[in-house]
Amino acid sequence: MPNQTPRYRHLTQADRDRLQALRDTGTQQKEIAKILKVDPSTISREIARNRRKYHKKKRVTNKRARYEAGVAEHKAYVRRKYAKYQGKHINEDEELRQYIIQNLKLRWNPDEISGRMKRDKKLFYASKTAIYEWLRTVYGQRYCPYLYSRRYYARKRKGKAAKKHMIPHRIGIEHRPLGATNRTRYGHYEGDTMVSGKKTGSTAALAVVYERKAKYIDARKIISLAPQRFTASVNDMLADTHAKSITLDNGIENRWHEQMDVPAYFCDPYSSWQKGGVEHGNKMIRWFIPKGVDLNRYSNDDVRRIVQILNGTNPPPKEST
Repeated sequence: MPNQTPRYRHLTQADRDRLQALRDTGTQQKEIAKILKVDPSTISREIARNRRKYHKKKRVTNKRARYEAGVAEHKAYVRRKYAKYQGKHINEDEELRQYIIQNLKLRWNPDEISGRMKRDKKLFYASKTAIYEWLRTVYGQRYCPYLYSRRYYARKRKGKAAKKHMIPHRIGIEHRPLGATNRTRYGHYEGDTMVSGKKTGSTAALAVVYERKAKYIDARKIISLAPQRFTASVNDMLADTHAKSITLDNGIENRWHEQMDVPAYFCDPYSSWQKGGVEHGNKMIRWFIPKGVDLNRYSNDDVRRIVQILNGTNPPPKEST
């Protein structure tokens, strides 16, 4: 009768005790797999994932580290615990669930909701990751439209494409001041634009800036993405703000960066996530100005009112019942 491949199964505490004993006596992994009636890959994976890890400065290498059943069982338990759906306790805690829903309706994002719970020392808590996971289940999907992105799924990040050099005397983001990178100093901004829908044929756009530490956003309407118009708009928004730097992408509208009143630093090509603050700000603005519309439909007063709402200086409009 031909040998059947052992079915995959999770190792128990007893299996791990026996695995340690056999390994300590020098038994080979294939022989251990036969004794425990599991696939050899199960044994090699178990040893690699759950053995005791050592710091690099230790003389004992991780490959030769001793397998300890107790350590392995604890590591497996922790992995199983945190691999489970982290947002399910939201649906089981009515007070927590209502708190999240209430603030989503106020246009707060999960990061802000989680941070406010921690700051106010609520008796309940959920991380921003748990809230996003809950929103993408059958229980929370109905509330996804309250997100600025209105997205029902996590967007995959694309890899970097080939570099293009369109910006004269461009200074890379790696040279940006440390206070801007770690958000420990005020005055460091990010800049971006929003354009009208292609089908409208309109050249109207928005110039948007975002202060990295204060999380303050500002926007101005411009009649086109011509570099001189974008630069003038940025200088207008940063006037009297004690700005120290601005981080931009590699769009053609940024060619006049040397005419800006602050030093400009540029993200890596196709890496707009490196200025994630202003990107998120654009998503929030899109709640009020949908993608694809003609921005000429919105006045400067409309843009000013939206900015006030997003900065918390003006209450959001009441929902219709």
